[in-house]
Amino acid sequence: MGDPKKLRKKYSKPSHPWQKQRIEDEKELMRDYGFKNKTELWKLNSKLRNYKTQVKQLVPKNDDLAEKQKAQLILKLQKLKLLQENAVLEDILALTLEDVCERRLQTIVFKKGLARSINQARQFIVHGHILIGENKITSPNYIVDANEELMVRFSESSTLHSEDHPERIPIDAVVKEERAKISKKAEEKPVEKEEVEEEEDVNLDIVEEPKIEIKEDEPIIEEILIKGKVSEEEKPEEKKNDEK
Repeated sequence: MGDPKKLRKKYSKPSHPWQKQRIEDEKELMRDYGFKNKTELWKLNSKLRNYKTQVKQLVPKNDDLAEKQKAQLILKLQKLKLLQENAVLEDILALTLEDVCERRLQTIVFKKGLARSINQARQFIVHGHILIGENKITSPNYIVDANEELMVRFSESSTLHSEDHPERIPIDAVVKEERAKISKKAEEKPVEKEEVEEEEDVNLDIVEEPKIEIKEDEPIIEEILIKGKVSEEEKPEEKKNDEK
């Protein structure tokens, strides 16, 4: 037997492992688009880099073969909805990684309303609940073209195919039901609320008299003590007058 075929990576890692701005951008993309790891992100980045490399190689060429390759590249990216109809070859250089992330199957499933969150969309795809036409796709990183986008649906063998499945109820409907229950409970006891409000209003009208605190060092106490002594001295004179 011959040697097994050597498998090559379909992506390349960043040139420098510690770049603050790049790491922050990658964290934001992983949070917004539900990536499992950075390998998936690097695969898309490598694919975008390959498109731009092809453009740089084709721009200086003017022969018939180069013109044909230019048209094929533009048509391919138009099918993926990465370019508009009247796009030029140079428009490919303006594409960003976010544009490619928008065409992932995981993002399409979430935007079509088949999942409540971007992470739930990933779960449905990995567990085999999502079909594109008649094909089951279990890769969230799959790039969906314009024709396939219309054929994204739940598998008929999946329990999620039924619209009555609890996970297919929109979040807005669940929130409305909870709010309706709360409003019903509030309407059951309207009198108690009014009584409480009236009591609060009455209590607010009552004003407490301020309490005056007298310290021992203040001169008022000394005046009171002096008056008390004077009154005691006047008492015997009053008694003498009475005896006379």
